[in-house]
Amino acid sequence: MSANPHLSRRGLLGMTAAVPLALALGGGTAHAADSAYAMVYFTESTKLGDGTDYGLHLAVSPDGLDWTPLNQNNPLVTPTAGALGLRDPFLMRKQDGTFVVLATDLKGTDWNYNSQYIHVWDSADLRTFTGYRRLKLHDMATHSWAPEAFWDAGRRQYAVIYSSVNSSGHNVIMVNYTTDFVTASAPQVFFDPGYDVIDGDMAVGVNGYNYLYFKKNQTLVGARSTTLNPGSFTEFSTGVAHGGTEAPTLVKSLTSGTWWLWGDTYTPNGVFCAWQSTGLASGTWTALDQRTYTQPVNSKHCGIAAITAAEYDNLLAKWGAPAWNRLKSYNHPSRYVRHSNYLGRIDAYPVEPYKDSLWTLVPGLADSSGVSFRSVNYPTRYLRHYDYALRLDANDGTSVFAADATFHRTAGLADASWSSFRSHNHPTRYIRHADYALRIDPVSTTTERQDATFRVGY
Repeated sequence: MSANPHLSRRGLLGMTAAVPLALALGGGTAHAADSAYAMVYFTESTKLGDGTDYGLHLAVSPDGLDWTPLNQNNPLVTPTAGALGLRDPFLMRKQDGTFVVLATDLKGTDWNYNSQYIHVWDSADLRTFTGYRRLKLHDMATHSWAPEAFWDAGRRQYAVIYSSVNSSGHNVIMVNYTTDFVTASAPQVFFDPGYDVIDGDMAVGVNGYNYLYFKKNQTLVGARSTTLNPGSFTEFSTGVAHGGTEAPTLVKSLTSGTWWLWGDTYTPNGVFCAWQSTGLASGTWTALDQRTYTQPVNSKHCGIAAITAAEYDNLLAKWGAPAWNRLKSYNHPSRYVRHSNYLGRIDAYPVEPYKDSLWTLVPGLADSSGVSFRSVNYPTRYLRHYDYALRLDANDGTSVFAADATFHRTAGLADASWSSFRSHNHPTRYIRHADYALRIDPVSTTTERQDATFRVGY
């Protein structure tokens, strides 16, 4: 059954009579009609300033790789108890087809704040969030970090796993069992390999195995077991990392046998990285080309679940796509178009201040069939060329400025699924980067075509 294309990120567990035409998953239930994904996350800028918000954020994707943040990348709900903020949100479709959200009770980076509780919301459709409460997990003088859940069919209960320091003196993965996410059983140690581990993420019932990925030192490592019993998992995989990496998230492709492993890096800070594998049994992963995926701006420690096409459409209708865009470089896909000291350039994500990389694409000032790039944080200024270099200038209302700030979007010169931008008043020249600075130049070589190709996204 693990080859079924309609799996959520938690993997198959078995059939359930409670949800017709559906599959019961490790993290909940995936409908046979699932064809898209939803992501929950919080936001944190590298300087903990503008762009940081410890509320619940939501994004959607048709393919699990290219994400559209909803509600202008603003939170949908924020905790009203405990630390009054969250980290590490997790999203799961329950056995009855509705959703539950779990999150760490922590605002900011006060790692000495110890909460025995986690935040919980219910949601029928991810358009409303109800029943907010905190679920108590233990009485220990320690934290309850990165809660996640999966359905344990043998116990007919949900298992809530999370990181805490127990009598061992180091972080272990704990587990409590619940039927309603209102009350829970006493805690047990779920996984203690004898060293510090946090951020457990499960894929259940994949070809006879259950998989647990977690952070070990600065890498993401997997363990597996043929049962879901606490203490039964054994480490087996090759570790992966991009700098210091945490927050593993396993995602099953809805259209192939591919698995993805998302990781959240903190050196460099704030970057999602993704790896892929043709099967979890191998325990090996290959890094994905950054051209193939994006993350919501400033997003941290995500949780991903499969949704239907109708749910995807309804979420976009309810919350809306951003009114702004980001432009990713084709041949430097870790870099985005931004302004710095009023000059146009491409810089590595994350950009500070992040709004320097946000653009409102408006009808061309000189020709409405073209496009002009208006700065989000300097809305009277536009990208325009001057002596062929791109810079951010205030619109002076002249026809010369309008022409300099107007470009015609074409199929990408290096990849037709991306975009290139031809100058309105110098039609043999295109926007391209050279030594990371933006300018308009004639384009003829393979490298120049790549320099002049961008992905317009969020």
